[in-house]
Amino acid sequence: MISVLTRVATVALGGLLVTSGLAGDNISEKARKLHFSSIVVDTHDDTTQLMLDAKFALGARQPKGSIDIPRMREGGLGAIFFSIWIPSKVTGPIAVQKALQQIDAVREQVRKHPKDLVLATSAEQIRQAHKNGKIAALMGVEGGHMINSDLGVLRKYAALGVRYMTLTHSGNDEWADSSTDKAVHSGLTDFGKNVVREMNRLGVMVDISHVSDKTFYDALGVSGAPLLASHSSCRAICDAPRNMSDQMMKDLAAKGGVIQINYHVGFLSQEFRNAEKADPKINEAIAEEVTKRCGSDANEGCMLIEGDRITREYVAKGVLPRVEYTKIIEHIDHAVKVAGIDHVGLGSDFDGANMPYGMEDASMLPKITGALLKKGYSDSDVIKILGENTLRLMTDVERVSRELSANK
Repeated sequence: MISVLTRVATVALGGLLVTSGLAGDNISEKARKLHFSSIVVDTHDDTTQLMLDAKFALGARQPKGSIDIPRMREGGLGAIFFSIWIPSKVTGPIAVQKALQQIDAVREQVRKHPKDLVLATSAEQIRQAHKNGKIAALMGVEGGHMINSDLGVLRKYAALGVRYMTLTHSGNDEWADSSTDKAVHSGLTDFGKNVVREMNRLGVMVDISHVSDKTFYDALGVSGAPLLASHSSCRAICDAPRNMSDQMMKDLAAKGGVIQINYHVGFLSQEFRNAEKADPKINEAIAEEVTKRCGSDANEGCMLIEGDRITREYVAKGVLPRVEYTKIIEHIDHAVKVAGIDHVGLGSDFDGANMPYGMEDASMLPKITGALLKKGYSDSDVIKILGENTLRLMTDVERVSRELSANK
């Protein structure tokens, strides 16, 4: 998730006006068979914001957005981490309350769709869901500010099924620095390091997407379990502070971690990023129109969707560049070359960012398999990227949790 105000002021390249039917029509039969026999895991989706609207029906094909059960089925998505997200400026008890509301919203969707969804909290449960023909629903808290500096709240989230927490979002929290804020903690505070240790004990993955470089290295040094970058891309290709440098990816991999490539155009394309910065007035105009349509106190779901609707027009007019889904493949390939084949996965940011053309929704995921095979990746390597690397990471984190619990 990029912040709402940032997101509505950027371009939704093909975003939320989607087409029906399986979008991977041009992939080979081999690619199709490989894709649908694999466990495809997406570690970051912001559909939770839409779930807060009582009218939203996850089980029906939606004319907007990127995620619903029909399109997850068409795209062969086997496991999805729904993001629990509150803006960084919302802190204290209200942040905890809102996080709990979102956790409940995810759990309610699972309850309402037992034929399609199952709540999962472990790698083995994801595998079992796949065997049973169901989609595993998981949760990640996107921003450490939502624990209100209370390890008891972290434990509560874990008990409710949360299996990763992003240490910060777009702003610093009370104990960690963000990549998109002015550093005030020099990375992690002593309490922040205790948060990481407690996450290890609980079996909650430490997510370093959004954090500053110093926070990343502090977490890497403290954590006894491998780290997750739930939705980050490669800084060498697109110089966004949210992306990871080559050295960071190497160091992440050296301790068993996985970088999950983010599909947001502003993290994929340097050309897009440059154009976005070139004329701030465009972003201001888009944000103003979104406020008119949604109201200043509107829920984030409205802002996300209306922002995409408006900004598509700018792409159509050629004001800002078109970005193709093949940029995702470029980032995957670069990350594999730098970090190794065992340390790269998928973290789309569906329903929380602006998707490139050709990857507007989950039904289009088979294109990634097709493109990787065409690029010369072996079947086994593609399977790793699609989900096995994430499952291995989860298994490692679960093992560390058991070991720490046994020693206390």
